[in-house]
Amino acid sequence: MTTPPTAATPPSWLPAWTLEQGRELVTTLFGATFDGAPAGTFSAPGRVNLIGEHTDYNGGLALPIALEHRTHVALRLREDSRVRLVSAQGDGVWEADLEAVAPGAVTGWGAYLAGVAWALRQAGHDVPGFEAAVDSCVPFGAGLSSSAALEASLAIGLDALLDLGLGADDAGRSALAAVCVRAENEIAGAATGGMDQAASLRARDGYALALDCLDGSVSHEPFVPAGCELLVIDTRAPHSLNDGQYASRRATCDAAAAALGVPTLRHWLDAAPDAASAVADAQARLDDDVARRRVRHVLTEIDRTRLAHEAMRAGDWSAFGTLMDASHESLRVDYEVTVPELDVAVGVAREAGALGARMTGGGFGGSAIALVPGGTSDAVAAAVVAAYAERGFAAPAFLTSRAAGPAA
Repeated sequence: MTTPPTAATPPSWLPAWTLEQGRELVTTLFGATFDGAPAGTFSAPGRVNLIGEHTDYNGGLALPIALEHRTHVALRLREDSRVRLVSAQGDGVWEADLEAVAPGAVTGWGAYLAGVAWALRQAGHDVPGFEAAVDSCVPFGAGLSSSAALEASLAIGLDALLDLGLGADDAGRSALAAVCVRAENEIAGAATGGMDQAASLRARDGYALALDCLDGSVSHEPFVPAGCELLVIDTRAPHSLNDGQYASRRATCDAAAAALGVPTLRHWLDAAPDAASAVADAQARLDDDVARRRVRHVLTEIDRTRLAHEAMRAGDWSAFGTLMDASHESLRVDYEVTVPELDVAVGVAREAGALGARMTGGGFGGSAIALVPGGTSDAVAAAVVAAYAERGFAAPAFLTSRAAGPAA
């Protein structure tokens, strides 16, 4: 049982490892588990999505950054089709045979990695078995894409060791991201969109990734919020995307798009003169109130993301913060994916001086982010700790990060 904090409990900070620290940890774990040394070590970042939530599977827009916190993998190919995996965050060795990997055939954390190899095979690549050791400073279950970081670290490693050449340019990294999405959707059984994998593989150091999920195109916008810093709050609330709630939201959106006669809700928005008209016309055509609210969130969130991208370009961080606030309210009221821990973290951060705050990731637990004046992260974090203590919530944890680089 997790002990709630007291009002005097200091904030718990989660630092990122250096690349050298991560490399040493996984190399040591590999050698202690398997005979010999790995052929190479690889890593991939977690992410925070600045704005654009639950838009990816609706053909919308998203604006994530890669974190400095990364998952590291030490990797060696085998001559057979056997997969053997060890994780510093797990017990024992996870094993499977690639010949037997298929949708519904494997379970556990290793399914995310075996799924990457399976999806590469499905794409026509000759992928043998392998041994891998994994360690990570991306908080698990925090809504910061620990699963995508896991997938991307292996994908970039297999690409390198097999000389596939996909990691050399953005088109190839886009293909690797699609492989990772198939792994997560079809083998691990989580019905996520593609934003997480794109951020982990296609981000650029110092830039936010402006992702158009309709056609997969990206642009890179400098993320240097003058006079501000980005505080990430891991609420420690239980977080899962394969318990049916995420999939039900996606199914509702798919059904609504079909009822509106469009391939995705993005198509509906793009055909309208503005977001308000798109929402009004959609609500007039849909009979179910839940579907109306879900669609309203998606259409307005895509529009908010466009506006946030413009505010970022203009350096208008006050406007950016206001859009973050509106995003969270839409996710709370219309999409219903927040929990009390997220709402309290967001509300307290605003009261403590944040320009804007919102949940990030799929919701149902996980993390919140706050754009706070420079030098105030400690004070905002302390206020959140105190508020959690008053309510008997488990102690949260915190991290800060600049926009970091992709899987490598």
